[in-house]
Amino acid sequence: MPDRAPQPVDRQLPTEEARDLIALVRDIVQREIAPRAAEEEDAGRFPREVFSLLSDSGLLGLPYDSGFGGGDQPYEVYLQVLEELAAARLTVGLGVSVHSLACHALAGYGTKEQRTEHLPAMLGGGLLGAYCLSEPSSGSDAASLRTKAVREGDDWIITGTKAWITHGGVADFYTVLARTGVEGPRGITAFLVPGDAEGLSAATPEKKMGMKGSPTAQLHFDGVRVPDARRIGDEGQGFAIALSALDSGRLGIAACAIGVAQAALDEAVTYATGRQQFGRPVADFQGLRFLLADMATQIEAGRSLYLAAARLRDAGLPFSREAAMAKLFCTDAAMKVTTDAVQVLGGYGYTADFPVERYMREAKVLQIVEGTNQIQRMVIARHVVGPESR
Repeated sequence: MPDRAPQPVDRQLPTEEARDLIALVRDIVQREIAPRAAEEEDAGRFPREVFSLLSDSGLLGLPYDSGFGGGDQPYEVYLQVLEELAAARLTVGLGVSVHSLACHALAGYGTKEQRTEHLPAMLGGGLLGAYCLSEPSSGSDAASLRTKAVREGDDWIITGTKAWITHGGVADFYTVLARTGVEGPRGITAFLVPGDAEGLSAATPEKKMGMKGSPTAQLHFDGVRVPDARRIGDEGQGFAIALSALDSGRLGIAACAIGVAQAALDEAVTYATGRQQFGRPVADFQGLRFLLADMATQIEAGRSLYLAAARLRDAGLPFSREAAMAKLFCTDAAMKVTTDAVQVLGGYGYTADFPVERYMREAKVLQIVEGTNQIQRMVIARHVVGPESR
């Protein structure tokens, strides 16, 4: 059955502009995203036209400087936009988060000339980005990446393979981390690579259990030539840039997770209040009512956690620990809530006729991307008890 538009969440937004922004997002969701989400995910169709619409509507550059085409919105607002989009279709919500992640390096570490040249098209000119850190042999251990960039005059020659790249093969630009020096984190540099660069190719997209409409693919760099003018930051600064981007990206994943969980709860409540057993709605039975209450509590706790971390970021305060906590809690909550939603629907929940089975499959990937939840626990523990002894 087609997906319904998500039920409106009563949001506490800081400005009238933010309220208008959420209203715009809900209108786009109702008209352009939710009605086709189930059919297009089942067909594995990537909704490029939706991303073009979001770009035209100013929704792909929300947390960035308006002087370069962004929306000047605080993360507190941007993340709630992501939640609304992900509740309708995770392919779209997570896609916007990945695009924002791909813009982070240039926006935060590029020269004024680089930002003036590239950011307007990236933030509001219809382009779509991807972020290239992981490799076939370096996922969680990102500092051990092997893709190399070798200086040749005023250019860099990039050779290697990146893996698990969201938007791989369809993006217009890639933020690429490559080794330019010594082993370890100090030998990594960031580059902005055009999607049509000669020598750049994408493998066949991975066959995933969920998010089938979002292409995830390996990227092969076969002597890709990139001018030094597209190097972002200093040589050897790339890993620090990557970690900075991931702190913000983890908040995006947390918001997307709560969006998926909210959609699952809405579907479960609709079913439970409409389904009759033993002469009354199944929502009247205490066991099920308590299950729904727990689901709602997990969602509200997760939303509060990611918003608290976002407000720290907006205030210019350290938020790495809180970002890891939000990513960990919200994605674990999404997995629990979506699994429970399937249980509420019983046999119907296990069929593709209802969207909760899709939500459960999609929630799983959120515990893995942008740092597995085991990595998040390591990050949090280092903040709490200090680094591991050697």
